Amino acid sequence: MAGALGLSTGLVGANPSQGKQPPGQATTAASSSAITVAVAVVSVADDARYLPRQLEKRWPGQPQGRLMDAARLGLADAELELQEAKLKVQLREAVASQASGLDKLLQQLHKERTLIWLLDLPPELMPQALQAARQLGVLAINPSSPQDSLRSQGCDAMVLHTYPSQAMLADAMAQYLAARSWRQVLVLHGPQPEDQVLAQAWQRAAQRYGIKTTQTRGFKFSSDPRERDAGNPRLLTADRQHEVVAVWDSEGDFARSLVYATQWPRPVVGSNGLVAQAWHTQWERYGAPQLNRRFARQALRPMAGQDWAAWVGIKALVSAAVMPPAATGPAPLAARLRAGEVRMDGFKGLPLSFRAWDGQLRQPIFLGHADGVAGTAPLEGVLHPVDTLDTLGREDKEQPCLKK
Repeated sequence: MAGALGLSTGLVGANPSQGKQPPGQATTAASSSAITVAVAVVSVADDARYLPRQLEKRWPGQPQGRLMDAARLGLADAELELQEAKLKVQLREAVASQASGLDKLLQQLHKERTLIWLLDLPPELMPQALQAARQLGVLAINPSSPQDSLRSQGCDAMVLHTYPSQAMLADAMAQYLAARSWRQVLVLHGPQPEDQVLAQAWQRAAQRYGIKTTQTRGFKFSSDPRERDAGNPRLLTADRQHEVVAVWDSEGDFARSLVYATQWPRPVVGSNGLVAQAWHTQWERYGAPQLNRRFARQALRPMAGQDWAAWVGIKALVSAAVMPPAATGPAPLAARLRAGEVRMDGFKGLPLSFRAWDGQLRQPIFLGHADGVAGTAPLEGVLHPVDTLDTLGREDKEQPCLKK
């Protein structure tokens, strides 16, 4: 530990057992003649998302644990590719003991020539980390935050997003409702700024796919008896004109209480009930059960969407690095990925690639509930002139920073 930061380093090849070694020990992932690519999984020790009481809640779409295990699994799965290309990846766990030490940690990583960062950070720290990456010429991968603002404001050629954006998640849900002709939606949203952002993303998606909002109502989940009515599911859903209730609740407590508690028998979607997700532990096609089992053995918990995004982020880096001629620098890797030259199998059924205009990974989205996957988007019949995956999220004409 140095000041407000700590670094644990391991050379991780593709043997899953290597991911369990104590911090600070190193193992050889390839021959000594192999070229090394240094990658850091960056996090902060005081991340509120990983407080025990928060993890116990297991809200849909929220991270269920830190992403180092998923990154290790990604390298384990890339063993053959790395060996054949005579490359190895040095995977470092870089943890700032406090959020205030993040800048110092990032500067140290740059000084030590660790120029690829997988950012396991809370939403409020992501802009700061991406700004540092932009200034230092580092390739930054976002596997955890859906914020549309990270993809549209100050976007940069050296930033990639493997976790789906809010726009993608909202479009997936709107496609699903439109495909089932459930077009009359009552929208409930909470008082937090994050709830407003979710509601705005939904409004855009609903308009895009012809979903009508019958009424928009705010809720307040409070233990104060004077505010009890503001969090009463039956009162909030008393209007009978809707076919579906869409709830946008970044904190999760109210959304959990809404399912099977509405005034009328209506499905609940959004932050609980049916949820648009990057990954689902009950997805049973395209080799997904094997991936879920491998991850559960290593991490001792189910794979969440953020874990999948970290896993596929490492997979993308390796796929780009081993393309002939082999590349190890952050700029060449970013250029290959953003140009769409690399297509990957993410166990979702369609080849995945990055968009040039915002660095977002194209990917199917699961519409899932607690016990399984009800559907995947893009839905059958949804068309696009170039790539049906681009029906999810913002297109190039919607982005203020095109193809830097």
